[in-house]
Amino acid sequence: MAATIEHIEINGLKIPVIFESDKRLPLVTMQFVFTNSGTITDTKKAGLAKLSAKLMGEGTKALGSSAFADALEAKAIHISSSAGTETFVIELGCLKEEFEIGVHYLDTLLKDPNFTEEALNSIKTTTIGNLSSKVNDFDYVASNELKSLLFKGSVLATPSSGTLESVETIELSDVEAFVNTNLVSSKLIVLLGGDIDLEEAKAKIKSVIEAMPKGALSEVQNYKVVEKSQESILKKETQQAYIYFGSPYNLAVDSEDNFKARVATFILGAGGFGSRLMEEIRVKRGLAYSAYASINIAKSSSSFTGYLQTKLESLEEAQKTVNEVIAEFVEKGVTKEELAQTKKFLLGSEPLRVETMSQRLNRTFMEYYKGQELGHSLKELEKIEALKLKDLNAFIKSHKEITDLSYAIVTK
Repeated sequence: MAATIEHIEINGLKIPVIFESDKRLPLVTMQFVFTNSGTITDTKKAGLAKLSAKLMGEGTKALGSSAFADALEAKAIHISSSAGTETFVIELGCLKEEFEIGVHYLDTLLKDPNFTEEALNSIKTTTIGNLSSKVNDFDYVASNELKSLLFKGSVLATPSSGTLESVETIELSDVEAFVNTNLVSSKLIVLLGGDIDLEEAKAKIKSVIEAMPKGALSEVQNYKVVEKSQESILKKETQQAYIYFGSPYNLAVDSEDNFKARVATFILGAGGFGSRLMEEIRVKRGLAYSAYASINIAKSSSSFTGYLQTKLESLEEAQKTVNEVIAEFVEKGVTKEELAQTKKFLLGSEPLRVETMSQRLNRTFMEYYKGQELGHSLKELEKIEALKLKDLNAFIKSHKEITDLSYAIVTK
């Protein structure tokens, strides 16, 4: 059954409910997705959204972390929280027969989260330990350095998990303020799927939503990538050079050309073996084990990024090769054979992207979230199948901004 969009009317709000029925197994999955509530809101203390998500995973104040976890485990119920860039998600998964009790535990978690100094300090200690261990994770270091270059001066320039300094300053009042501002019904979209009657489920979750503060819906702010190319070289005790690169990508989240960008990026660097970067950097020159590139087109930003590792002595040659490959790609475009192979892969691998209920619900959510009609993803596949070489190459040539590369490099 294809997904549908329903609504729950509460306190003058129409809460969207994205629903898909699947009776093959007696399972139910539900997500409360709060928009404009992720790390994009960490404008004062980096890492607050992710730390708040971890604290929401510590059970209720009444039961505590262990007893709450034991109660869920006894009924095979799963409840978790996570923070992305633009969204904050609380997920419930359970057997059909345990959905009502699962909703009850979700309700108690939202009303009485374990916001105690003890729980907060435990989370902070773990987070600081993880961040400390990443000091020598040079992929992590280079990736964060690239973000600081591309989005200088904005919230996207800071690590999503925060820094040692920022996490240390987070207090219980900060988490409470984050939850009170962001876990509100005005920002809520419900994803629901599995072996359950929609009206029955709506009746069960309505009281949970009614108890939430209404709050206010806000638009996601868009941040532009810096136009001027920059380079940052960090000297570390390393045996490899870590090269991360990125540039602007002038394409809006609701652009009709997004399917062309998907095809072009697959050929350039997202397709693994056979992609331009992999062929030139690994296969022909032996400069790296792998080289990848991707695009991120979201409400908050649009960018082109990539990375590779190489020998210390090959750093300059590898960087020069990246510049040449991308410049030639923009100038000359792709071949008929590359387009044909990419179509074959993207169309043939489509079933793997919609195997699970969560995958299908999340796809429908993204269509709704981006303002697209339901089924947009399938229509995009039809557009890919019909895409002509001259149209793709004209699109590629129109995005010369991806050659304005900034580099974050970790080397010895």
